[in-house]
Amino acid sequence: MSDTEQLPVPAFLPSDAQAELDAAVAILEGISLPARLAAVVGSSVEALKRNLPAPAQRMLDNALRRALQTALQTALRTQPGFNPTPVPSSWMHRGALAAAGAAGGALGLPGTLLELPVSTTLLLRQVAAIAAEQGEDLSDPDAQAECLKVFALGGRDPSDDGAESGYLAMRLALAESLKSAAGRTLGQMLPGLLGAVASRFGGPVAFKVSAQAAPLIGAAAGAAVNLAFLEHYRGVATAHFTVRRLERRHGPALVRAAYAERLSPR
Repeated sequence: MSDTEQLPVPAFLPSDAQAELDAAVAILEGISLPARLAAVVGSSVEALKRNLPAPAQRMLDNALRRALQTALQTALRTQPGFNPTPVPSSWMHRGALAAAGAAGGALGLPGTLLELPVSTTLLLRQVAAIAAEQGEDLSDPDAQAECLKVFALGGRDPSDDGAESGYLAMRLALAESLKSAAGRTLGQMLPGLLGAVASRFGGPVAFKVSAQAAPLIGAAAGAAVNLAFLEHYRGVATAHFTVRRLERRHGPALVRAAYAERLSPR
């Protein structure tokens, strides 16, 4: 075989890659976080939102954007080269998030809004650690952006059109929001990226704020909701960065075609 002759492109993923993709699809196209939260708290998203004061709803968007930006500045920059390791162990993260949620919920709405950046930072540190484990270079602004995108991914929302709320469609939408920022630093990407992520992350966060708005009751809800956030976004991060690792290894076109095939009716 000559040096210039190219190997044929494989038509199928290897069996081990298919198994990893199957597991990722199950998570990324599974139950949405709002549905999980409703099961944890025992109330629907709509019912809790109705209890959230109108001024609080107006404050939430700005608070959410600030929380995401604060999380980026601390979670990804705590070590030289944006290396998130060493990170607290899983049980320490669970304890920290449960304590933060309980503390915020105990103080009602004001405490919850103050606690939001802390919880978001803890979540993003876990996402970044998983990204690094899957081979992402966290000194790369694109990899940093992918960590933030995790908050917009995972699970179809029953209120959305299925084709528009799926993983591949959402990745495409997020990529479109960053087209004009290609090759730039993360700081230059942030305005468009924060808006796109906040629009998806805002639903679960509104649920969290609503559940924690009542003092004392909110303390128990805050701990439970934060743990649900942790488990959900850990799973989404593992699935998302698994897909990206498979794309680097086998090519984006093949992996995305295999992903789409798994969504087709059998």
